[in-house]
Amino acid sequence: MSDLSNKIISDKQFRAAGHATLIGSLPVNDHNKALDLILASTPHIPLWPQLPSNPLEGMLSQFIEGIPGIVEQENSTFFETATENFEPELLAFFEEYLAVIESPSKLLSSRFQVSEKRGGGLYRFKEIVAGKNELIALKGQITGPFTLLTGLHDKDKRLGYYDPTIREMVVKALAMKAAWQVTFLKESKLPVIIFIDEPALAGLGSSSFISISLDDISQDLTEVITAIQEAGGLAGVHVCANTDWNLLLSIGLDVLSFDAYGFFDRLIADKKPVYEYLNNGGILAWGIVPTANAEIITGETTASLVTLWEKQAAQLTNDQWDLAALLNQTMITPSCGTGSLSLELAQRVLNLTHDVSETLRHKYPA
Repeated sequence: MSDLSNKIISDKQFRAAGHATLIGSLPVNDHNKALDLILASTPHIPLWPQLPSNPLEGMLSQFIEGIPGIVEQENSTFFETATENFEPELLAFFEEYLAVIESPSKLLSSRFQVSEKRGGGLYRFKEIVAGKNELIALKGQITGPFTLLTGLHDKDKRLGYYDPTIREMVVKALAMKAAWQVTFLKESKLPVIIFIDEPALAGLGSSSFISISLDDISQDLTEVITAIQEAGGLAGVHVCANTDWNLLLSIGLDVLSFDAYGFFDRLIADKKPVYEYLNNGGILAWGIVPTANAEIITGETTASLVTLWEKQAAQLTNDQWDLAALLNQTMITPSCGTGSLSLELAQRVLNLTHDVSETLRHKYPA
């Protein structure tokens, strides 16, 4: 990309200003239909869709291309390092990694690209958004290192997280795939936001992960975040349940995406790191629209969710932060993806997200 194109992107400062965006998955089997829904509900910050109906777009499969030692069979994905091909494949992986670090221009055609077979929604998205004047940013997403490494096992059910070689490869591969995504999308000359989806971080503190240190999690996430930011993107982390919020607030994120509907009180249990994050320009992707089940989704309205946001945000107001200032550093989102919902419920979630955002933006203009 030319220096002029990079300058256009860097000079176009992103302001969240209460705009709406979504969390990746939708319950349809056609990318064009998914994009119609996305652009109707989030016309300013749309994202590319992930369709769980396609096995290659699942959380453990969409971003594993090009990583040595990962085996995909009909009903399982696992890692295996005790093969004669693994060592030469490992060497080739790190040689290519070092090559793209030294020459980022090689990234787009490298092993770190997401193929159209696994990211059809991403390629179609880039085509469709070209030339749309109402856009202020584009959003992408990638499976986080902790979630991928605790979802992958070897044949003996040992987590990938505990294999040092697999862990290093996966973290570096995800970092480069995230940077590739930024590079691919920023040809639009719009700011690019990448959410690192980390649902497994909800398990921190449980007996399953008791031996995993927060420093190690922070180190892995920071490597992916840094790759996104050095490629010119904004880095977010999405967790759709409770987690160690102070950890996430302290690692240099541009956006923290959280389930405000279910866990806002947990986030603000200690307000000091939240204020420090906001004072440093951090954005809260406020997951105020519920996605849990039909009864909860149908029980809420635009008015009730606007009132809920105001009640929650009021708990953060002080001499520096009024509701308008908080909204200026807020994006309105669903609490999680809608891929497991019926289409009717998913459409309701998307409509509520749009309408809550528009109502708040008119009520508290920047």
